[in-house]
Amino acid sequence: MSITMSLSGSGRTEAYTDTGSDPVPGPADSPRRLGAHLVGDGIDVAVHASRATRVDLCLIDVAPDGRLSERRVQLRGPVDGIWHGHVPGVRAGARYGFRVHGPWDPASGLLHNPAKLLLDPYARALAGGVELVPAIHAHTVGADLAPVDAQMLPDPHDSAPFVAHGVIVDDTFDGAVDGPRVPWARTVLYEAHVRGLTMRLPEVPPELRGTYAGLAHPATIAHLKRLGVTTVELLPIHAKFPEPFLTRKGLTNYWGYNTLAFFAPEPTYATRAAQEAGPEAVLAEVKGMVSLLHAAGLEVVLDVVYNHTCEGGAHGPTLNLRGLDSTGYYLHDSAAPTHLVDMTGCGNTLDFGRTRVVQLALDSLRYWAGEVGVDGFRFDLAVTLGRNGPDFTPDHPFLVALATDPLLSRTKLISEPWDLGPGGWRTGQFPAPMADWNDRFRNTVRSFWLADPAAAAKGHTGHDLRDLATRLSGSADLFGTGEVPGGAGAAGLGELHHRPRRLHPRRPGLLRAQAQRGQPRGQPRRHGRQPLLAPRRRGAAPVRLAGRPDPAAAPSFDAEPPRHAPRLGGHADDHGR
Repeated sequence: MSITMSLSGSGRTEAYTDTGSDPVPGPADSPRRLGAHLVGDGIDVAVHASRATRVDLCLIDVAPDGRLSERRVQLRGPVDGIWHGHVPGVRAGARYGFRVHGPWDPASGLLHNPAKLLLDPYARALAGGVELVPAIHAHTVGADLAPVDAQMLPDPHDSAPFVAHGVIVDDTFDGAVDGPRVPWARTVLYEAHVRGLTMRLPEVPPELRGTYAGLAHPATIAHLKRLGVTTVELLPIHAKFPEPFLTRKGLTNYWGYNTLAFFAPEPTYATRAAQEAGPEAVLAEVKGMVSLLHAAGLEVVLDVVYNHTCEGGAHGPTLNLRGLDSTGYYLHDSAAPTHLVDMTGCGNTLDFGRTRVVQLALDSLRYWAGEVGVDGFRFDLAVTLGRNGPDFTPDHPFLVALATDPLLSRTKLISEPWDLGPGGWRTGQFPAPMADWNDRFRNTVRSFWLADPAAAAKGHTGHDLRDLATRLSGSADLFGTGEVPGGAGAAGLGELHHRPRRLHPRRPGLLRAQAQRGQPRGQPRRHGRQPLLAPRRRGAAPVRLAGRPDPAAAPSFDAEPPRHAPRLGGHADDHGR
């Protein structure tokens, strides 16, 4: 069945009409292979929606006048909660999404609403973006996006014109270059933002600044090499959707810790030429970036956010997981399933006690490591990923899988070892081969450089230097035990030191920065991200630190010492922030 609708309007342009759907011609060859993949004369599709009563694949065309036409194909299933089918005649570049029928029972955490076009969690490329309008919510909301009724009534308006669509892609890439596999003992990690790293690097052509291509430009590579960097850790590049409260203030989440799609790269970081060429060109630019960095001897590590999604709290938008299987993906209060458990400070928590959640994260990691070619991952709020319900265990199936997977166990794995849940501080408790950001090192060094001089200036006594000595020599009190007898061993402990630029204890501006550090503009504090971090790697020798670049050889990125904490929301400036 085919229907047509407007692509633009007030956010409530048209009500959804169930015109029926064509039965899928045949089953998928591999029903358990989730996502949409080119197979033979068409595509195989599979999606997890365990409580649904019907799932329609929606194939979308956009006419030159902006009208959407939608063909609906009813998938087979469920088989262990998976709906699947083979659809002939579909080629790379096609847009698609899902409509899910099933019970509407907010008290039980069930929010099926076929009026909402849902993004495939396994989509590897996106077309369009999400517009913050009432129609993207499964429940009826007012102009202020608050529920209009305490009963959470289903919203009848079609969300298709206002949400991102998945795109079928051909993953073929001929220019892949293997990573250099830098040993941990020689690793110098540099945390960077795709936009911010090159926005003021003068040797990068203006049209490439702030893009994937710009990050792999010879001038950027030369800059990183001058610093002595071996490994670039990129802040999140998964496709994202800013928090609604920021959008309504005209702000954005610059850092990108609000994931919409775990397989698709953020398209706005691509060059304008790639964006205009289409989603496959965006993906090719990302793969090209990784290969060029590899060819220059640099590794690529991604900061990944699998602890929550951009769908927010119980009254947030319905973009994918919430509409597919809310109780199957998110952690809910068992006594009151209508309530989400928030251990992340972001409104929701992905439930790693669920098989499909673990599978989603592992499949995403394998895709980025195996198909895109990245060399490792830094896990945001990693304690959430090791929880069964409220309880953390270092023997969690997800963590065991990372340690034993033939592909992932060979990558660099770094945990941010805390979250906001019970017993959320777990530094030193993640199993090998994971490294930890060592917050004790961060806090001790910050006190030595900032708090202690400030206290001394007022005639007070600073902290005991024995703690500083412990941190500088490897934090054996935290990392001296483990599954292997004797732990990592004091001689083998190492630190990766991420230092802010221009750190100098005698600079008055630096002490003012310590005294004035406050909340990012327009945002409450979320989960304790700080600019000075230090991971450690079990069994690694001490890691070299990149020295400050020669001012004559490398461009300066900061004309003045920082005066405030990093800003999470705001208008773009000439740094790309």
